[in-house]
Amino acid sequence: MARNKFDVDESLESPFDASHLKRVLHYIGRHKWKMLLALLLSAFASVAGLFSPKITEHVLNVIVPNRQVDALLPMALVYLGIIAVSIVFTVIRSRMMAHVSQEIIYDIRKDLFAHLQRLPFSYYDSRPAGKILVRVINYVNSVSDILSNGIINSILEIINVIFIVVFMYATEPTLATVVVAGLPVFVTFIMIIKPRQRRAWQQQSNKNSNYNAYLAESIDGVRVSQIFARQDVNISIMKKLATACRQVWMRAVYISNTVWLTSALTTQTVFTLLYIAGVYWLGGDIIAFGTILAMGQYLNRFWQPITNLANIYNSFVNNMAYLERIFETMDEPVVVDDKPGAAELPPITGEVDFEHVNFGYEEGQTVLEDLSLHVKAGESIALVGPTGAGKSTIVNLLCRFYNLRGGRILLKGEDGQQHDITDVTIHSLRSQLGIMLQDSFIFTGTLMDNIRYGRLDATDKEVRQAAEVVRADDFIREMPQGYKSSVNERGSSLSQGQRQLIAFARTLLSDPRILILDEATSSIDTKTEKLLQDGIQALLKGRTSFIIAHRLSTIKNCDRILYIGNRGIMEAGSHDELMAKQGAYYDLYTAQARDQGMDA
Repeated sequence: MARNKFDVDESLESPFDASHLKRVLHYIGRHKWKMLLALLLSAFASVAGLFSPKITEHVLNVIVPNRQVDALLPMALVYLGIIAVSIVFTVIRSRMMAHVSQEIIYDIRKDLFAHLQRLPFSYYDSRPAGKILVRVINYVNSVSDILSNGIINSILEIINVIFIVVFMYATEPTLATVVVAGLPVFVTFIMIIKPRQRRAWQQQSNKNSNYNAYLAESIDGVRVSQIFARQDVNISIMKKLATACRQVWMRAVYISNTVWLTSALTTQTVFTLLYIAGVYWLGGDIIAFGTILAMGQYLNRFWQPITNLANIYNSFVNNMAYLERIFETMDEPVVVDDKPGAAELPPITGEVDFEHVNFGYEEGQTVLEDLSLHVKAGESIALVGPTGAGKSTIVNLLCRFYNLRGGRILLKGEDGQQHDITDVTIHSLRSQLGIMLQDSFIFTGTLMDNIRYGRLDATDKEVRQAAEVVRADDFIREMPQGYKSSVNERGSSLSQGQRQLIAFARTLLSDPRILILDEATSSIDTKTEKLLQDGIQALLKGRTSFIIAHRLSTIKNCDRILYIGNRGIMEAGSHDELMAKQGAYYDLYTAQARDQGMDA
C-alpha cells in the first residue's frame, strides 16, 4: 500500500532533556504545601508501621518464651493502632493527592490551550488536527498521576528505604547486609534497560499520535469517503496504523515488564538467602527465631519500596515521552506575536499602505515580491486572479496571520499618524478588522451565540439587525427556536449557504473600519446573493474593504480591481478601465461570462 502522511513518525533522536524535570517541578511547585503535607502524613504512617516488626520480634523472643500472657493484649492493641494510623493517614493522603493531580492537569491544559491559541496559521497548516488533539487530551491525562503521586511516592519510598535500613541494622546487622546485597544488581539492570525503554515508549507515542490523527481526519471527512466509496481503503489504512500501535505497545510493555520481573527475582533470591543464613546462624544460637521473622518482615518492607520505585520509574519513563511531546508543543515559537513594547493601535481611518512587501510560505518560495499598494480610506478593493496567485495572502498579511519577509504595511490612525502593523498589538489590530474567511466555521451553540462570537457585548437587537442586513434573518426565524436554535459542531445541520450567512452576520456585527471578504458569497445561491448585495453595499459605505470573489460579476462596482499574478499586481483599475485595456482581467472576465452565458 502506498505510504501516507500518517505513517511518518516524528523524530526520536533527541536525548532526554533534564530541563523537562525543572518544568515539571514548576507545575508541582504551585501545590507544594499540599504535597508537603501529604508527604509528612505518608512518612509518619510509614515510619509508625516500621515498629510492627519490632513488636513481632519482642513477642516471639521475650513474651512467648517467658509466658507473659498479660502482655499479649497490650502488644496486640499497639499493633492494631499502628495499622489503623497507617490506613487513616494513607486515605487522607490519597484524597489530597487526587485533588492535587487534577489541579496539575488543569494547569497544564490551561497553559497548553492558551499557547495553541497564540500559534500562527503556519503551525496548523503543517499538522493534522488529530496529532494536536492527542497531545492536549491523551498525553495530559497520561502524565497527570506521575506528576503528582509519582513525585510524592518517589520521595516517600526513598524515605522508607532509609528508615527501613536503619531499623534493619538496629535489629541485626549481618542479616541486614544480606538484605541490601541485591540492590546494586537491580540498579545496574535499571541503568542498562533505561535507554531501550525510553525509546520504546517514544515509538508508542508516535504510533498512537499517527493513529489518532488519521481517525480524526477520517471522521471529519466521512462524507467525502462515502461519496468516493473509500471505506475499504480507509479501513485498510486504519488496520495498518492500529497494527503498528499494537506492535510498538507490546514491545514497550515487554521491555517495561522486565523491570518488574527482575525486581521480583531479586526479591525472592534475597528472601531465600536471608532464611538460609538465618537458619544457619540460628543453629549456632547466634540469632533468635523472632529476629529472623522480624528481618523477613523488614525485607518485605525494604524490597516493596524498591519495587514501587521501579514501577514509578517505569511509569516515569513511559510518560516522559508524553511529557516531551507536551513541552515540545508548548515550545513551539509564537512567530506572529506582539513585539516587546508594542503599542495599542488607535482608531484607524481605513487608509492602508503596502510598501515593498515580500512574502513566501516556505523557504525558497516567493508568493509576493516587492508589492506596493496605497488604499484610500473608504475605498473598495477587489482582488482577482488565478488560484494561488496571492489574493488571500495579501489580506492574511494585513491581518498579521503571517509575518512579512520584507517591506511593511501601514495603517493610518485618526491621530493622523501612520502605524506599522508590526509595532502594534495583534488584538488592537484585529479588533478593527472585520474578516470573513472562505471557510465559514460554525461553533457548537445557538445561532445567537455564533453571530455574537466576535462581539460579546452586542445586544440581541444588534444581532438581529446584523442578520437582517445579510438576509440571514429570514431562515433563522423559520427555525424551531429562532435565534435560540442550537447547532452542532461545524453547523452540519445548516446548508453551506446558511453557514456563510451566519458568518457574514458575525463579521458585520463587529462594525470594523476595514472589511475583508474572502470568497464571501461563494456558497450562496444567485437569488440570495442578489438580495445580499444591497446589504453589502450599505455596509461597505464609509468603510475600506478588500473583496476576493470568484464570481467577477459581484465586484464590478468596486472602486478598484487588482489583478494579482506573477508575484504582484499585474493590472489595476475600475471594471470599465480594465475591460478597455483588454488585458488579463478582460480575458478572465470574458471567459467567465461566456461560461455563464452572460454578456461581457
